[in-house]
Amino acid sequence: MATLGRLSRRVIATTLSGHLRHHQSHNLIRRTLATEAQAAINESPDRVKWDYRGQRRIIPLGQWAPKIAVDAYVAPNVVLAGQVTVCDGASVWNGAVLRGDLNKITVGFCSNIQEKCVVHAAWSSPTGLPAETVVDRYVTVGAYCLLRSCTIEPECIIGQHSILMEGSLVETNSILEARSVLPPGRRIPTGELWAGNPARFVRTLTHEEIKEIPKLSTAINDLANAHHSELLPYSTVYLEVEKLKKSFGISI
Repeated sequence: MATLGRLSRRVIATTLSGHLRHHQSHNLIRRTLATEAQAAINESPDRVKWDYRGQRRIIPLGQWAPKIAVDAYVAPNVVLAGQVTVCDGASVWNGAVLRGDLNKITVGFCSNIQEKCVVHAAWSSPTGLPAETVVDRYVTVGAYCLLRSCTIEPECIIGQHSILMEGSLVETNSILEARSVLPPGRRIPTGELWAGNPARFVRTLTHEEIKEIPKLSTAINDLANAHHSELLPYSTVYLEVEKLKKSFGISI
């Protein structure tokens, strides 16, 4: 029995020693591979570093290319695609998307489309009205609004998070309160305040309130001019950057 016990202990010790050596060898291999991978990931100190992004904000589609007036302000991360026209003094703020791939989108003189708005236009309107999206002069569209194939006449305010559906119409000197939904084909008459989901008549605007509508748009235009003075002009310099990177053998 004593001999059997000594033999068993020797076998167990040998087995544990083999497992330990195997584990140590495995860890060594892992450390070696990790070191090689890290060396492969680390950039060479003489590699050219580019502060360059390939995202384009002005996207032509077929024969249609967005048109931006010289004194209009379009933020750097705005996307304009297709049949989009931004008129004199207008401003389109950060994160907005104006997608004119199906129909025309017009942002009128001294109007503003604020942050994260989405403006689109359908092929046709179920109401039979024009399907293009028109934001006329001195219009303020609050942040996070959705405009689709609607018409906003001059000197109006659209509150934040509002939705204007196909064929809807906001007439001159009107206000749509925040988080309102204007159903397809619905019309807000001149000089009225509407609100709700779906939007309903609230009251008639006073003369003093109507006079303040274009003043708000003008104030935002002044602020846009300050931003515009710090904005680098749009160009095709990225094409030259890509050529230079190819000549250095750097993957794009």
